[in-house]
Amino acid sequence: MRNFNYRGFMTGMASRQDKISILAFEIANTITKAANLLQSLSEENVEYLNKELLPSKGVQQLVSTNMKDLLTIVAHDKREDFAVFCREVIRFGDMCKDPQWHNLGRYFSKLDMDTVTHKQLRAEAEMTMQELITLAQHTSELYHEIHALDKFEKDYQRKIEALIFLKLSLEGEHVLMLESELKHQRKTVRNLKKKSLWFKRLEEVVEKLVDIATFIHQEISEAYGYDVGLTSSPRRKSETLGEAGLALRYANLITRIDAIALYPTSPSDNMRDALYNVLPPNVKTSLRSRLQAVTKEELTLSQIKADLGITLQWLVPIATNTKRAIQGFGWANTGNDLGKKSCGQKKIIRLQTLHHADKEKMDELIVELVTWLHRMISLRRSNKAFPPKTSKVHSSEEDKNLLEKVMQRGKLVPGISKSQEFGMSKKHVQRLSRSTGTSPHTQFKA
Repeated sequence: MRNFNYRGFMTGMASRQDKISILAFEIANTITKAANLLQSLSEENVEYLNKELLPSKGVQQLVSTNMKDLLTIVAHDKREDFAVFCREVIRFGDMCKDPQWHNLGRYFSKLDMDTVTHKQLRAEAEMTMQELITLAQHTSELYHEIHALDKFEKDYQRKIEALIFLKLSLEGEHVLMLESELKHQRKTVRNLKKKSLWFKRLEEVVEKLVDIATFIHQEISEAYGYDVGLTSSPRRKSETLGEAGLALRYANLITRIDAIALYPTSPSDNMRDALYNVLPPNVKTSLRSRLQAVTKEELTLSQIKADLGITLQWLVPIATNTKRAIQGFGWANTGNDLGKKSCGQKKIIRLQTLHHADKEKMDELIVELVTWLHRMISLRRSNKAFPPKTSKVHSSEEDKNLLEKVMQRGKLVPGISKSQEFGMSKKHVQRLSRSTGTSPHTQFKA
């Protein structure tokens, strides 16, 4: 560990402390961020990014087709995550009694300028990271057990007060059992405090976090280059959903569209109105003109379902990732999974969500999808009002088979569109741009 004991780090007015105590939960959160960031920089994840994620249809269609621009976006995201982590380490350093850990920002600012002096060995960094992960896991357990202890104590107190009010004995078997459970829970909490970050010295943990920060910076530089998007934001031609704060809203909108696409019959007026009401104003304007267009192309119900399904198949997982990333579960619920290599599962990064999706491209895609829904609903109602003599049995049997395929799937795979079977059931899929047009019965407001 390098020596920070020189004049530049001798100032700082934060509240000083020795043992971590209640800060344990905040530090465990910081360790989780570091572990996730390091995992995303592993050789396996970088290979997955370059070979599968960047060339994927969602990224290419909603973000950019330029691989250099995409790499710049990823590098910038990593740098932002790293900056958040460093700010937290700086804050903990300022809380240390030992002044050598004060104002760590000056040290971190020199990492870009001197990469040789601050070189960290991988084996040492991985061993340090694993040690911190173990402490964070025990701290996660402590978090839950403290809440359980609080519940035990409140229940015990209520029951004792009830016995006193009723003038009953406090020495019964039931009371003794409650006291025994409470004693056992207190012992569990004490033991976990010893195994977790709670009784650790703050300086000791901050030193390890600084080493990890140095190693993460090194990994980002080696993975994406020392001058690829690390110091400035990538230039974008138009606004993204993340910049506009609309990523979650569009994710929910996609989920609604997927639900209506799966609906076995024509959706109710309430379902259609609910979808229309949540459409962005500019999408509503484009939709009105789109629905007024005239099409010469006649498509069957199964063709329309196929077109919807093939798009929703790649779009719905992105919407699901967006919800998970924004509404996430927090470190306390995932702490025990830290450091475990799950089978094929990788941490979600921003490119797997709607965060970087081009707003103009997304709006156009929503218009296309809602137009398909309009045509599907119109065709269903038209067939219901004027059932064809020759194809009535065939059409109902076809819908029945499609529905049976959906119902037989059992449990859904998280993030997979419910309507993707429609795209898989047809070899020839119509292009989405052919969806312009209307039908005799307009189902969405124009």
